[in-house]
Amino acid sequence: MTVPTTTALDAETPHPGGEGAPALAPTPPASPASPSALARIGSSFAMFRNRKSLTGLVILGFFVVLAVFGDLIAPYGPLDKDYSALKQPPSWQHLLGTSHLGEDIFSQIVYGTRGVLVVGLLSGVLATAIAVAIGVTAGIVTGWKSESLSALTNVFLVLPGLPLMIIIASQFDDPSLLLIAAVLALTGWAWGARVLRAQTMSLRNRDFVQAARANGEPLSRIITVEMLPNLMAIIASSFVGTVTAAVLGLTTLAFIGVIPITNLNWGTILFWAQQNGAFPDYWWWYLPAGLCIALLGMALSLINFGIDEYVNPRLRSAGERSRALRKQGIKATAAVTAVRTSPAPARQENP
Repeated sequence: MTVPTTTALDAETPHPGGEGAPALAPTPPASPASPSALARIGSSFAMFRNRKSLTGLVILGFFVVLAVFGDLIAPYGPLDKDYSALKQPPSWQHLLGTSHLGEDIFSQIVYGTRGVLVVGLLSGVLATAIAVAIGVTAGIVTGWKSESLSALTNVFLVLPGLPLMIIIASQFDDPSLLLIAAVLALTGWAWGARVLRAQTMSLRNRDFVQAARANGEPLSRIITVEMLPNLMAIIASSFVGTVTAAVLGLTTLAFIGVIPITNLNWGTILFWAQQNGAFPDYWWWYLPAGLCIALLGMALSLINFGIDEYVNPRLRSAGERSRALRKQGIKATAAVTAVRTSPAPARQENP
């Protein structure tokens, strides 16, 4: 018995177009659509889905705009003087009032934002780089090398940060922003290195690290490919914490007069306010600068919450569950969840 081939079957099968019409080509199966570039970008910023991190990002973006476009936003120069308006309260001419020399407080805060953010960012990058280099190395190596790096970390961990910053910064007549950032980074990397060493020591005994070593992978690839992705949560948290500490350290150094007045920042505003008896009557002189310091610290903390939720599976699942409950109108923090029941059907009495 001869089995007809596919060509013969197609020739014998009638076509909608009549005899001799060419056979329709089979439709290829639809390939799954690849994710668009917009979707990939959105997944990269999935850490900012919750309200806390979004709020922190908005506040931080506001300060970044002030720092970048300060020359356009500030109505006056930071040291321009108006002797006809000394210690004047806020008005349309001076939105946040004036100082004892008639300097516009709003303009000083706008110009001072740039120095605060530059020092905080540079200090955070430098301190995080030192912490990663020393902490991960101390966790991956063994023997006297690990103990030596651990002892170095402990020494910097117990050093008094503020007196050390005062001693180093006071040795220079006009320290630059880079020098101030380096001093703050030098006194702020030890905590992050200590935590990274402990986490790296835990990771080096995991199965995937042992398998990479058994396959002959070089140590550099094990650190960069196998370990660092699992340490991103701690690294990000260390970076945010270092930036916050650097901002507080910079304003503290400026407030106590260690940094010259030429390095204008929020701490310098508080220094002149304290020196000229602004507390407590002239509130517009010191209160805005203090609120800016508090808002920036709060913004960095809120962003840190978003990073923790993104990299921590438990926090991420809890956050997704909480958002899903809010969409249904149910409070995630409620102790008792209301159960919706349908009314029972009426009973029919037998005659």
